[in-house]
Amino acid sequence: MSDVGITDWVAGLPPPRVDASRFRLGGEAHKLLFCRTLLETHNPYKPAVIDWPVLPPDARERLVSLPIWDIAVQTEGKASLNVASYADLVADDAWLRRAVELNAFEEGRHKRVLANLVEAYGITLTAEPPYPTPRDREWAFMVTGFSECIDSFFAFGLFELARRSGYFPPELVDTFEPVMHEEARHILFFVNWVAWRRAHTPFWLRPWFELRVMAVWLFLFWERMGIARGIGDGLPADNNFTVTGVSAVGIDVSTRELMDICLAENDRRLAPYDARLLRPHFVPRMVKLARRFAPGR
Repeated sequence: MSDVGITDWVAGLPPPRVDASRFRLGGEAHKLLFCRTLLETHNPYKPAVIDWPVLPPDARERLVSLPIWDIAVQTEGKASLNVASYADLVADDAWLRRAVELNAFEEGRHKRVLANLVEAYGITLTAEPPYPTPRDREWAFMVTGFSECIDSFFAFGLFELARRSGYFPPELVDTFEPVMHEEARHILFFVNWVAWRRAHTPFWLRPWFELRVMAVWLFLFWERMGIARGIGDGLPADNNFTVTGVSAVGIDVSTRELMDICLAENDRRLAPYDARLLRPHFVPRMVKLARRFAPGR
C-alpha cells in the first residue's frame, strides 16, 4: 500500500446520516466521530523522503546503543498485521473498516520509518521473525490497542524528556513528531472503539467481552513483568521496550518527575481532539496512584 492523502481515505465512504445532537457513547454518532477523527487528521508524510540529520559521533553512539531497535521494529510489524486482520471482521461497516485500515497502514508506516532510521545510522538488527496472521483477530486487535495505550503514555514522556535534555539533537527529535501525533490518534480511536464495541455487545455476551478485556490486561502485565521471556521461538520475549528505553537514555530524573512529565504530555497530546471522545484512563490513573508513593520531589 502506498502513502496516500486524506482524500483517498475518505473517498467512496457513505455520507454520515446521523443526528449529532443525539450523541451518546456507543451510538452511531459516536462511531462516526471517532472514525472521522482518525481519518481526517491523517498526515500523508512519506518515510522515504525523511531527511535524517547527520549526527555528531557522540549523539550517534547514544542512538545506536539504545537496546530497543529490534523489538521496536518487530512490535510495529506485528501491530500492523494485527490491526489489518481485524478490518476483515468489520467489513460490513464502511466507516469503521476504513478507519481500521488507516490505523493498520500507519502502523506499517511506523515500521518503515524505523527501518529507514536504522539503515541511515548503520544500526544492526537481528533477522525479523515471521508474523503469522492471528487466529483470534479481535483478541490481537485488543492486545495491540491496549499495548499502545501503555507504550504511548510513557513514550510521550520519554520523547519530551529527550527534547528538554538535548540528549538527542532537536533535528532528530523533530523527525519523530509525526509518529507521536499518530500514536495519540491511535489510542484515542482504540479506547472509543472499546466503548462502542461494549455498547454493541448483547447483554448476555457482555460479561465474556469484559473478561476478554481483563485477560488482555493480565497478558500485557505478564509480558511486561518479564515472565514471558523465552516463550515461543526461544528469543527473549521482552516487549517492554518503553521502560527499557527510559533506563537506557540515562537522564537524571526522579521517578515522580518522569511520571509528571508523562501525565502532562499525555494530556497535552490528547487535548486537541473533540471533548466528547473518551481518553485512555487506566494507565494515567495507575500512574497517579503510584505517584503518591514514588520517590522524588
